[in-house]
Amino acid sequence: MNLLYINWNPDPVCLFLGNFGLRWYSIFWIIALLTGSMVVYQLFKYRRYPMAHFDLLFTYCFIGILAGARLGHCFFYDPSYFLNHPLEIVLPVHFLPNGDWIFTGYTGLASHGGTLGLIIALFFFCRKTKMHYLDILDMMGIAAPLAAGFIRLANLMNSEIIGKPTEVPWGFVFERVDSLPRHPAQLYEALAYFLFFAIMVAMVLYKRKQYKRGSYFGWCLTLIFSFRFLVEFLKENQVDFENSLTLNMGQLLSLPYVLLGLFFILRPIHFQKTK
Repeated sequence: MNLLYINWNPDPVCLFLGNFGLRWYSIFWIIALLTGSMVVYQLFKYRRYPMAHFDLLFTYCFIGILAGARLGHCFFYDPSYFLNHPLEIVLPVHFLPNGDWIFTGYTGLASHGGTLGLIIALFFFCRKTKMHYLDILDMMGIAAPLAAGFIRLANLMNSEIIGKPTEVPWGFVFERVDSLPRHPAQLYEALAYFLFFAIMVAMVLYKRKQYKRGSYFGWCLTLIFSFRFLVEFLKENQVDFENSLTLNMGQLLSLPYVLLGLFFILRPIHFQKTK
């Protein structure tokens, strides 16, 4: 049975451009942003929204996701360190005790923070463009599972956010961590999110009823964060303080999003379209 285990130890650097190493993590993040943007672009065209707003929307989304994901990691998972090293919150470097620094990239990004950052950024985008907030949230809700799937593949290539030890035959041995076969939790999430994207697309293309504004966004939040809550039982805790918690940080942060998603599904907010 052990022969079926997958020994996983890919080089996190895809290729070197001079002294700069292009990491798989960055590549999959770029793919996530591009594919999500392509879906939203098609929705813009399908719904005949002003295409002049699309480039601005991408900018707001990029800033909101990156800033929210970074701040979420710093303050949800390691606040004491980053409050003592505030420059490392905004700079992709790590300062050494001797005063030198090394380039690390933004090695800590939290999906819960990225989601909140996106929601806030879209609010300001809609204030500027006068587009209806729930219309934009719905478009993001349709595209988000696709992007989330690629981000989890980025985590897999980085051998991070690993699962607990297991005896299932498809267990991954993350050689950079230890020699134990573990649940490939990142792969579980990626496959689930791609499935959720297919469900969202099917809801758009084959809908048998008219969904009210906010419903797609609600389904996105409910599906993604309900699965996130459950899969956390198969993951190792990311930081030591979680060992004393009944539910880990990922689960605690998922619950508000599940409740928010259910609110939009069960009592979708319906306003007249803003002209």
